[in-house]
Amino acid sequence: MVGYDPEATCVSTVEAAAAGSASGLVTRVLVSPLDVLKIRFQLQIEQLSSRNPTAKYHGILQAVQRIFGEEGLTAFWKGHVPAQFLSIGFGAVQFMAFESLTELVHKATSFTARDSFVHLVCGGLAACTATVAVHPVDTLRTRFAAQGEPKIYLSLRHAVVTMYQTEGPRTFYRGLTPTLIAIFPYAGLQFFFYNILQQFSKWAIPAEAKNRANIKNLVCGSCAGVVSKSLTYPLDVVKKRLQVGGFEHARAAFGQVRTYGGFLDCMTQIMREEGPGGFFKGLSPSLLKAAFSSGLIFFWYELFCGLLCALKSPDSTKRKEG
Repeated sequence: MVGYDPEATCVSTVEAAAAGSASGLVTRVLVSPLDVLKIRFQLQIEQLSSRNPTAKYHGILQAVQRIFGEEGLTAFWKGHVPAQFLSIGFGAVQFMAFESLTELVHKATSFTARDSFVHLVCGGLAACTATVAVHPVDTLRTRFAAQGEPKIYLSLRHAVVTMYQTEGPRTFYRGLTPTLIAIFPYAGLQFFFYNILQQFSKWAIPAEAKNRANIKNLVCGSCAGVVSKSLTYPLDVVKKRLQVGGFEHARAAFGQVRTYGGFLDCMTQIMREEGPGGFFKGLSPSLLKAAFSSGLIFFWYELFCGLLCALKSPDSTKRKEG
């Protein structure tokens, strides 16, 4: 089970990092199209409605058809290289930090590592640590996914050099404040609900067969991701708007563009021009992505940890759960 377990210590923090990076890599390949849709919706100023003739995107199916018609199938994997760096790095740092923090709490305090509140706090702190480490890559991923045709950035190296020369090194940390504000409750709630759902599933299905454990991890992870994303989504919209600051010329083909002076200014402009609904643009593909990505992340992480345990100990076929 995710988190330190004194009764099942067959996975070290380094191995947890390896399992986390592997789970991030596989999951990213599968959810990238939903991520592109989410980013396009979040960055659109116009209302996401077919009743608005100036809006480029109206809904999921219409957006899929339009992106495919204008940019081809590969458009759904735009920015995939920096996105993979992001997923691999984030997964490694997050799970390594989470396992280390839960172990520290278990050994240095009166709290147990299996406590849901411990998972809430440690999950949030682990995600903040990972966010600071990989945020420049997240900014690059957002720029690639947001650009249309003709492309402004021709390659990852070209993007890094161009952004550094024209906008300075601080541009790689655009949107870091709302990201940290959003990621702590999002990741914390993700681990919190995953832990609760795992405990509930053990109570509700006490005679569960071993070969169903992976499906249980997938379902618990998906539910945890949807609930967490729903509660923290507005901050994700603000982050994306700030990350494309200074990139307005490449957004002209998608409709109106705005320049924001910072976190509070961005929130104020969105509320004034787009209303409360502006903070929930792209929610549908984002929830789909959250369900798939969160479920798959926990599914693959538990699976890879189990494989590592099996490789280290022939007598152990999977990592001990809970």
